[in-house]
Amino acid sequence: MSSMESLAQLEVLCEKLYNSRDSAERAHAESTLKCFSENRDYISQCQYILDNASTPYALMLASTSLVKQVSDRSLSLQLRLDIRNYVMNYLAARGPKLQNFVTISLIQLACRITKFGWFDDDRFREIFKEATDFLALASQDHYLIGLKILNFLVMEMNQANSAMPLTLHRKIATSFKDQFLLQIFQISLTSLHQLKSEVPDELRRVPISLALRCLSFDFVGSPVDESSEEFGTVQLPASWRPLLQDPSTVQIFFDYYKVNDTSVSKEALECLVRLASVRRSLFVEDPARSQFLSHLMSGTREILQTGQGLADHGNYHEFCRLLGRFKVNYQLSELLNVEFYGEWLGLVAEFTTKSLLSWQWASNSVYYLLSLWSRLVTSVPYLKGDTPSLLDETVPKITEGFITSRINSVQASFADNSPDPDNPLENAESLQDQLESLPYLCRFKYESCSLFIINIMEPLLQAYTARSRLPASGDAAELSVIEGQIAWMVHIIAAILKIRQTVGCSQDSQELFDAELAARVLQLINITDTGVHAQRYQEISKQRLDRAILIFVQNFRRSYVGDQAMHASKLYARLSELLGLTDHLVLLNVIVGKIATNLKCYAECEDVIDHTLSLFLELASGYMTGKLILKLESTKFIIANHSRENFPFLEEYRCVRSRTNFYYILGCLVFMEDGPVKFRSFMEPLLQVAVNLEASADAAFRTDVVKYAFTGLMRDLRGIAMATNSRRTYGLLFDWLYPSRMPLLLRAISLLTDEPESPHPYLSSCLNLF
Repeated sequence: MSSMESLAQLEVLCEKLYNSRDSAERAHAESTLKCFSENRDYISQCQYILDNASTPYALMLASTSLVKQVSDRSLSLQLRLDIRNYVMNYLAARGPKLQNFVTISLIQLACRITKFGWFDDDRFREIFKEATDFLALASQDHYLIGLKILNFLVMEMNQANSAMPLTLHRKIATSFKDQFLLQIFQISLTSLHQLKSEVPDELRRVPISLALRCLSFDFVGSPVDESSEEFGTVQLPASWRPLLQDPSTVQIFFDYYKVNDTSVSKEALECLVRLASVRRSLFVEDPARSQFLSHLMSGTREILQTGQGLADHGNYHEFCRLLGRFKVNYQLSELLNVEFYGEWLGLVAEFTTKSLLSWQWASNSVYYLLSLWSRLVTSVPYLKGDTPSLLDETVPKITEGFITSRINSVQASFADNSPDPDNPLENAESLQDQLESLPYLCRFKYESCSLFIINIMEPLLQAYTARSRLPASGDAAELSVIEGQIAWMVHIIAAILKIRQTVGCSQDSQELFDAELAARVLQLINITDTGVHAQRYQEISKQRLDRAILIFVQNFRRSYVGDQAMHASKLYARLSELLGLTDHLVLLNVIVGKIATNLKCYAECEDVIDHTLSLFLELASGYMTGKLILKLESTKFIIANHSRENFPFLEEYRCVRSRTNFYYILGCLVFMEDGPVKFRSFMEPLLQVAVNLEASADAAFRTDVVKYAFTGLMRDLRGIAMATNSRRTYGLLFDWLYPSRMPLLLRAISLLTDEPESPHPYLSSCLNLF
């Protein structure tokens, strides 16, 4: 080692590289030692370190450096074979005495070089036999190393590498799967059976991890997104069929779930999740599939009866995932045919109810349970035979339990009325997950469910109405809780109206129940901006409530208002009786009125402004709704008075991007009507801004007020330009700009070229215009 005086000095550097808390010291060590991973001449030096170093950090350096070296596919075949043989012999001779992190790094090296040489020489494939030789040795340490080699080999073969073309990776993975994966899975099962007795925990963890890696292999060349419930089925090859039809295969994972080590029990459940997701066609005959399903249901029934292991959050979550897979991969009729279906369903219902009560602890897991129930109820119309599904008794209780849990969660979550990114009302993705299955559950027994919702909603509306008449000095915390509870109910109603499903009652009946629920929210719209509530636009709970109302209006509009809406005479007849809303136009007047109020009053809340503009754009973009809202006085007011005095958000820097969307929407509405007179009238507020800028001195363009006025004008013009969709409409805007306004644009951009924020909206506007 020419750059080092001795191996001892290198060991000191390695110690600093991996252990030092001084970033400068670590950076120096990394810079000094990077030659081992970058220079091919240092490969022999890495071997020297492995043979002679006394510290694990020096060994780690040599091993990780060789991993990087062999990832460079330009090494000669003989050199790669020599490195591979050396590492396998090294693990056999010294592996049991090495630190675990060094052993793992050396195994990764052996597996990496194996994969990269898979098609270059058959000797690379001997790693499987050599790993099984480790298993045959009497030493537990060697047995563990053999399992780890197989574990990391499966992982390496399944994982794409940036240094290898994806097509080559898939060819290697397919070859490895066809030749060795089933044998490795059989080894994992054999090891699990052999190690059920008293052995160290790690000896249990490695074979269960190996089994999980085998079942998680990419069998069809399309990686699974395990974060999604819709990841489909596990496409096991037909050669795996005898192994899965053996009852001991499923049972061994249920047995290992009972082990006290939570990491083992969690991975056992993960294996069961994948077994429950195996493709249906793997079982050629129905009796074999039914037996497999019965075994899975029997195992989960025992867990539900005893509750063993479910106090651990990881186990709990995976168990919910396992239950959720039953209806994804099996038909309701198949579940019904299992002898103890009734008992199993009752236990799952009880488990779901308890989970809903523990909303803080189980909020991320309940999604899988609700998904199971929603899939069950949507299968009821296709069920043949007279066997009762027992869902009529269980589903309404679960639905009511979920709604009640959301209401009860508010007191704890909203008492401080502060933003909370983990709160579903602040997290659209989490909210979507929680409410995705609810509409199917509610509509299954819609009459009783809608009555339950109304009985909760009515007292809340009465309390909220009464609070609007009280002075602002009332109990703000209590009002925040009420707003939070109403927000949840509005989200629930919005989710129900989003999905139209006729299970459990007729279409006409569903429209009547939809009208009853919608009437409560439409009634709420008239309350939210009156009395003391009109002074609370800065409050987080008020903003959450208005966002919920906007989502309700979007979902309701898509179902019952506009171009794609269904004709719903029963709904409007009932709304007319309850609120006097007789048709689309009257309802649209309420909606646009709420849009105008939000745009007037939410000067600083970008989120509510964006939601409001999104709804406004939906209305303006529809052929029918666009024509209808042009007739409304509230729409005419917005078009005629779009100044900063009427809509203060136009002055807020944080809402600057919303200006473009706002004027795009107004442009779409204005251009629906022919006539340059109306266009010039619409442009009058912008003309006044341009005149004021023209009158400003050059020095004034350096002030924040003038800069913001100019960039705002550019953003506004860009929005209008985006709305020009014909020669006529483009000509109206171009004639307004040229030649009168061009001197202002040229002057402003010449004065603001060194300002980072001003040229961008100007250039964007020019891009849309020219």
